[in-house]
Amino acid sequence: MPQLRIALAQVNPTVGDLSGNSAMVLAWTRKAVEAGAHLVVFPEMALTGYPVEDLALRESFGHAARTALAALAETLADNGCGEIAVYVGYLDRDEVGARNAAAVLHGGEVVARQYKHHLPNYGVFDERRYFKAGRSLDIVRVRGLEVGMVICEDIWQEGGPIAALGRAGVDLVVSPNASPYERKKDDARLPLVARRAQEAGAPLVYVNQVGGQDDLVFDGDSMVVGADGTLLARAPQFVEDLALVDLDLPGGAAKSDAEAVDDFSVRRVTVSAEAVPGYEPQHAGSLAEPLPEEAEVWAALVTGLRDYAQKNGFRSVVLGLSGGIDSAVCAALAVDALGADAVYGVSMPSVYSSDHSRSDASDLAERTGLHYTEQPIAGMVEVFVDQLGLTGLAEENVQARCRGVTLMGLSNQHGHLVLATGNKTELAVGYSTIYGDAVGGFAPIKDVPKTLVWALARWRNAEAEKHGEAPPIPESSISKPPSAELRPGQMDSDSLPDYELLDDVLDDYIEGDRGYDDLIDAGFAPELVDRVLRMVDRAEYKRRQYPPGTKISFKAFGRDRRLPITNAWREGAPLDLP
Repeated sequence: MPQLRIALAQVNPTVGDLSGNSAMVLAWTRKAVEAGAHLVVFPEMALTGYPVEDLALRESFGHAARTALAALAETLADNGCGEIAVYVGYLDRDEVGARNAAAVLHGGEVVARQYKHHLPNYGVFDERRYFKAGRSLDIVRVRGLEVGMVICEDIWQEGGPIAALGRAGVDLVVSPNASPYERKKDDARLPLVARRAQEAGAPLVYVNQVGGQDDLVFDGDSMVVGADGTLLARAPQFVEDLALVDLDLPGGAAKSDAEAVDDFSVRRVTVSAEAVPGYEPQHAGSLAEPLPEEAEVWAALVTGLRDYAQKNGFRSVVLGLSGGIDSAVCAALAVDALGADAVYGVSMPSVYSSDHSRSDASDLAERTGLHYTEQPIAGMVEVFVDQLGLTGLAEENVQARCRGVTLMGLSNQHGHLVLATGNKTELAVGYSTIYGDAVGGFAPIKDVPKTLVWALARWRNAEAEKHGEAPPIPESSISKPPSAELRPGQMDSDSLPDYELLDDVLDDYIEGDRGYDDLIDAGFAPELVDRVLRMVDRAEYKRRQYPPGTKISFKAFGRDRRLPITNAWREGAPLDLP
């Protein structure tokens, strides 16, 4: 039975870095060659990074990507990697326009190109503006085996390109991907890949990228699934990896000689016709276990923050430490992502700050080893309050804004990236001060509901104890009632429903897009629904001005869910038509 050693290059590219990404492809291809692989697959648009968004509109970028691809093929050959078939995704451009493409490189040349077929209009960005559909299938003969290829969302189409490949006749299907992480996404991913492998009647090699890109994060989770849907190999999540698998393939695919199958034109290209001489398989394929939910979310948040800072040239971050749960979790994430020496925490007490808030902030700094300073803001607040005659809410908010100015000043002076520490629940209902606690360049827990923040804190502390380390987050920061401490005795519960109940309503309204009547039918009290929906709908202007943050849900603010700022529609309001 013909054999093939396949390398899944689960890598972390940077958008627009054609030189760096080319070097990355070369480095990982060398590893594949050293491991004896006959074929290596890189993720979708690995050469250009993904998603390129409006860079796809620039002809200069498209032409540069195509030029870089040709140069990469020559570089691979010049460095002893010319005999391995290299599948690499990139942005192409021709007379039709921009194309989301993948190519096969071999012997110093680009021997085949494949364009993405399905054009989704959700989630990442509206590809209909950028990537024109292709209806061709290039099937490449590698070591005597027929290898077909589909790109990313093509595998979501039942009866689409993969079914056409199956009817055309292939021994193997490879699928370069750049599939952003969402909680519990793997519950759908593995069954989907298994169904498509069965549809093709051939093993399917699914290679996904890792790393952060702006507010997106990619979890890897690359896999190989057999023709019967059996999981044969799986790469770990959130780390770069070269997964190696030795496959025994039946070969002799029942090839159709037709030039078109199911409206797809078919072109066959031969890279190497002779089968691999029989050898003793060395890589049966390791099966990395999916991470538990809290570990998976924590890894996503750490990856997103680390790559946002490092890919944008920041060597350090600064954040306010209030002693509360949100800033404590953000600080622990930052330390895990960048190291304690790159994290600067600032306590900024006002006249209303409690002693335990200051001591909890200091305790967290000691536990994590981050840099810690105290910058009292009472004097600054007094100047604003006295000069402008501020009272009530205006006085409360000027405290938050003095803290924001302090952090931005330190950022300007020392080059730190400022972290905003608000969570998704607060952002949903507008429980934040614009230009105050909402300032910053990145918001690590922007897409994390308050109840999940607490769960992550408990999980992170438990993990530390499991490894004999000091828990990074003070227990009092987890257990004490949350408060912004902007007035005497203030508690979040003064302004908001209980967080458990609030998050339940928000999950149905935001993630589930359920309307007023649906929420009432779900058992929520009408007065609660009225109150929460009113807060959410009126806070859109704040969300539009909030920093980017790692997306972990299906409906992340700023990318997946946007309401009109000027918006008179209110869920549950009676119609009063003329």
